Amino acid sequence: MVENSELRKAGLKVTLPRVKILQMLDSAEQRHMSAEDVYKALMEAGEDVGLATVYRVLTQFEAAGLVARHNFDGGHAVFELADGEHHDHMVDVETREVVEFTCPAIEKRQKEIAEEHGFELIDHHLVLHVRKRKPV
Repeated sequence: MVENSELRKAGLKVTLPRVKILQMLDSAEQRHMSAEDVYKALMEAGEDVGLATVYRVLTQFEAAGLVARHNFDGGHAVFELADGEHHDHMVDVETREVVEFTCPAIEKRQKEIAEEHGFELIDHHLVLHVRKRKPV
């Protein structure tokens, strides 16, 4: 079972709630889920995992590098599986839809800007807040 090896690799004990939450994140249609979203999906699937457990496990997953936490809309945290592939995000301010994208030109320019200021770019999180254009 892939989930078991992922948990062990991250230094976490394999427990049923951890496995269920990892499976939920991996199989969910929605890539960015809040703790409440995960909890609701587990409840709908008939799984008996409490909300406090979901919060605790997601925090453990974040510390272990299994998930990334994002605060796209003023403190409301969402989580996504950390797949090792860097990407940036656009968030629709009206619908809260999250769109992932990559752009080599943006990545290159960010490194150049850091270097121009005497820094080395270690990491970054780019979030563009967008809305659909109104027809003209």
